[in-house]
Amino acid sequence: MTYHIPRCRVVPLPDFQVAFEIDRQERFRWHFGSQYSRPFIYPFYGPSGISLTRMGHPGTVSHDHHRSIWFAHPKVLGLDFWAENKGTFTRQQAWLAYEDGEEEARMAVEIGWFDGHDAAPLIEQELIVAARSTPQDETLLELQATFRPVAETLELGQTTLGLLGIRVAAEISEYFGGGQLTNANGQLGEKAIFGQPANWCDYSGPVTDDQQEGITCFYHPNNVRAPVGWHVREDGWMSPSTCADSPLVLKKSEPTTLRYLLWAHAGPAQLEKANAIFEQFASTPSYKVTPAKTRHREFEIVRG
Repeated sequence: MTYHIPRCRVVPLPDFQVAFEIDRQERFRWHFGSQYSRPFIYPFYGPSGISLTRMGHPGTVSHDHHRSIWFAHPKVLGLDFWAENKGTFTRQQAWLAYEDGEEEARMAVEIGWFDGHDAAPLIEQELIVAARSTPQDETLLELQATFRPVAETLELGQTTLGLLGIRVAAEISEYFGGGQLTNANGQLGEKAIFGQPANWCDYSGPVTDDQQEGITCFYHPNNVRAPVGWHVREDGWMSPSTCADSPLVLKKSEPTTLRYLLWAHAGPAQLEKANAIFEQFASTPSYKVTPAKTRHREFEIVRG
């Protein structure tokens, strides 16, 4: 029997990190060490091998909680799960599955949202992370987050912040670099895009003196509040604002699932191609974690 090494791989690493590789090239890395207030993804590489995201704000220490790509919310039962040093934290409690494949690498983990006092979490978050590539070898990062409160209901308060945050590299930002914000409606810049509903938003800019790359973030049309308004800033910030207009009530009996797709692409924003990727994403079934049907695996990740 001839063994074929899968193109797409999940590679656990020391110090509570997991790398996602395609064709032996790392595309992004998951960090879940307890020295951080919450898990995050960094770096997120563009086609040139340069990270399109950064750790923290380029100009102020007050935004050190901006760790590249992460999940958070500032109003959870009156508790702040957004800023640092608030006593709250989110913590990966277990990994459920690491799956390599020819077309896609997948990981499923369980994350608890803790108030810092009670041993039990307020929210149980199942997160599925997947890496695949486009025909041009650009990276697609899919995130599926399912939120289930331990109580029968739990309210996430009204805010423009969260649940998914993206801090782009300084050179890609409009203010600190030479970047450009664009949305699916063709609107440009912070003032035009802020709060406007759109299927996707893009932040692109120079990664070298003669090369541009960027990130397009897609918000699945089956998500609550879709098409969502966007919280964007010229300083390098982009986030789909799920709770911008009203609170979101999580229910234990009906967990809330949010799906996102991040495309690390060459060049500036590409409306036609981005719209095609959105339509493909919209028609793709969601993931689910099920008991494994093969030996030596406890769980597996399936579509549909």
